[in-house]
Amino acid sequence: MTATEIRRAFLEFFREKNHKLVPSAPIVNKDDPSLMFTNAGMNQFKDYFLGDKTPVSRRIADTQKCMRVSGKHNDLDDVGRDGTHHTMFEMLGNWSFGDYFKDEAIAWSWELLTDRLGIEPDRLYATVFEGAPDEDIPVDDEAKNFWLRYLPEERILYGNKKDNFWEMGETGPCGPCTEIHVDTRPEAERRKSPGRDGVNVDGSGVVEIWNNVFIQYNRRADGSLVNLPERHVDTGMGFERLCMILQNKEATYDTDVFTPIIGEIERLTGKSYGGSYAPDAKADMAMRVVADHLRAVAFTIADGQLPGSGGAGYVVRRILRRAVRYAYSFLDRKEPFMYQLMPVLVRDMGEAFPELARQQEQIARIIQSEERSFLQTLENGLSRFAGLKSDGGTINGNDAFELYDTFGFPIDLTRLLAEEQGLTVDEAGFQRALQEQKNRSRRDAAKEVGDWTVLSDEPSVFIGYDVLSDAGARITKYRTVKVKDKPQYELVLDRTPFYGESGGQAGDTGTLRVGEESIKVLGTVKENDLTVHVVNKLPEEPDADVYAAVHPELRLAISNNHTAAHLLHAALREVLGEHAVQKGQDVQTEKLRFDFSHFERPTDEQLDAIEKLVNARIRQNIPLQERRDVPIAEARQSGAMMLFGEKYGDTVRIITFDPDFSSELCGGTHVKHTGELGLFKITSESSLAAGIRRMEAVTALTAEDYVNDRLNTLQQVRERLKNSGDPVGAVATLQDENRSLKKELEKMQARQAGDLKGDLQQAMETVGDVQFLAQRVELSDAAAIKNLAFQLTGENDNAFVLLASESDGKALLTLAVSKGLAGKENGAVNAGAMIRELAKHIRGGGGGQPFFATAGGKDPSGIPAALAGAREMMGKLAAS
Repeated sequence: MTATEIRRAFLEFFREKNHKLVPSAPIVNKDDPSLMFTNAGMNQFKDYFLGDKTPVSRRIADTQKCMRVSGKHNDLDDVGRDGTHHTMFEMLGNWSFGDYFKDEAIAWSWELLTDRLGIEPDRLYATVFEGAPDEDIPVDDEAKNFWLRYLPEERILYGNKKDNFWEMGETGPCGPCTEIHVDTRPEAERRKSPGRDGVNVDGSGVVEIWNNVFIQYNRRADGSLVNLPERHVDTGMGFERLCMILQNKEATYDTDVFTPIIGEIERLTGKSYGGSYAPDAKADMAMRVVADHLRAVAFTIADGQLPGSGGAGYVVRRILRRAVRYAYSFLDRKEPFMYQLMPVLVRDMGEAFPELARQQEQIARIIQSEERSFLQTLENGLSRFAGLKSDGGTINGNDAFELYDTFGFPIDLTRLLAEEQGLTVDEAGFQRALQEQKNRSRRDAAKEVGDWTVLSDEPSVFIGYDVLSDAGARITKYRTVKVKDKPQYELVLDRTPFYGESGGQAGDTGTLRVGEESIKVLGTVKENDLTVHVVNKLPEEPDADVYAAVHPELRLAISNNHTAAHLLHAALREVLGEHAVQKGQDVQTEKLRFDFSHFERPTDEQLDAIEKLVNARIRQNIPLQERRDVPIAEARQSGAMMLFGEKYGDTVRIITFDPDFSSELCGGTHVKHTGELGLFKITSESSLAAGIRRMEAVTALTAEDYVNDRLNTLQQVRERLKNSGDPVGAVATLQDENRSLKKELEKMQARQAGDLKGDLQQAMETVGDVQFLAQRVELSDAAAIKNLAFQLTGENDNAFVLLASESDGKALLTLAVSKGLAGKENGAVNAGAMIRELAKHIRGGGGGQPFFATAGGKDPSGIPAALAGAREMMGKLAAS
């Protein structure tokens, strides 16, 4: 069976078992602050397990894009070293939310694996939880008894808490699980030793294929377990491993999930892949790294996460750079090439994940740009490595860490470079520096979340589309959260007018009156589908009635900007083309930021057209057309804009301002008529990444203030230009005059330098065997001083010239050394090293090459000391 056929067989099997098939959630997790990336199939269903949301169906199945590169589940450093580890992978899963439990889950697992997929029954083993007496969790004999219908007892093993008790994190839903393992060894080996000895043993040939989790507990922050209101089933089967077993391969990289990509890598590099366990470890490992990391990066970009310098963006960039490093070191790729693999990836996975196909060109451009940028950084890092000093043949651990942290060198690359020069690396020192950084990051991000104090099980309902205040709400739960050891407080209402930050729109602020007590709402956030109010204190009477009031002016400002974002999106597509779609947005009270796909800077004429089009729609005062709870299939047929990377439910909300202009799926808040925006003004436009542009804009009163500020500035310019009727022409004239005067000044400085040259030659003296000059000159043009210094040293193979000058209250030191003197074997005369010492006298810094260097400082009074210091340096060298 091909990979496509295997995926299809799994989904079709559970469709027959009355499961609703749902699409994969985005691989970038935007709705859960505890997760950066979706790392398991159950992530998008977390609210169902917790009882915070009612499932659309009691039975669900899907294939989920997952990433495990941070936090508890981090496989990044293992990827490429063997044939089974991955960053991005597919997780096939089926779920029961309070419906079937252990009996059906085990029965269907057996039926699918043996009857439908044809795995030999005598190759299968199962593990069940051995219990945890210290937590009063019993042995899972119930699961064992169900397995006895299909397996002999000797092929059912007990597993400990590490292997057979699944927990989502430090807190949250959890429960015992049963794992299914397949003995993939040849029949001859299986006759020699039982497969049970290889269960949960790495490299044994007995591979875990499927995990059925029976979620019945909730782990609280204090470590205790409480029963969930309902019992659930959460299963996860590694798609790549399943393909490996069904295609009778030794490694996942040898299946048709990866072989097409690896084949293209072979074609582009001229290298041959020997297989996942071939002896040419370096090149083969690099091919696996590139193949895996390409998938991870492409899927995250497709879901809206660009490589960046922080958060999830930093992780994506790190993955891409790891691939570039391996290709550079072991595949001899000194130019970008990973982007050329996109057509193969799209050909094989575009049907199952259409977001790849529709964004293929853009993803390729972004990858190419990142490759090119990092290859330059890599070259700089190699230069930095070449300049490192070794202490007794050992590279300092802090230097190795700097290469890792600044230039992206993994320790194994530094180790390899060191070995080539007969050096070693202070690995312990590197690990200390790395751990210190991790500790700093952990302290910076430290967040201690307390347990919810639950007052009622009422669901939280958002009513803020219709009202900004509400009397008679009730608190359903509250908790204390410590961020960097500072407490903050969070609570949930059974109904709330407060919009939780999501979809790029800022959360509401305002007040809660709990009984007679007034509490400030500092912000509102979404935690999955739960609206959480961040407040300045917890109420003294949490069971009292709550009067909730959103700050109306701030909500209006946010709604203005969100509506403007919709109008801007439509205008971009009309002016630039249908490809100009949203790639991110940040809607605040004072401005909006909108990221969109476009491969070049819009012209001034296009920007003007976009702005005029939005303002024309504002003047038309178009009314808002809002449709709520629209079935997703109907929404797709309506033609409303849908964005890749967003997670849509079974029903959605459509926001329309003129069906022929702007219609989008959106959960944010908006004005009732476009005329409320008053004015729209673009304030900046820039490049964010290859093929991605960023635009910032303001509306309403902020736009009015922006325009008035510019007009006031223009009026001040007119007044300076004596009320010129043509301020642009007047400024251009001044610029021309300034350039002309600068040229005259440069000529004058050059003549003055020429006049000085003879005097300075006369002032040179002999120190040892060096022609020495250290003198102050009355020149301010750095180019003229440099030219003068080169003339003085160019006529003598053994000259040392230090010229000091002052300009605009700052000191400049210019040091030139004859190349013959700088190139002597002992290297004692080095202008770059000397200038750094001399710069201390003028309270500055500098550097340069061995034969020429400059330094600037803010203390011209130190010039005499710098000149004396140069004389002292040369005196010591002469004496030695």
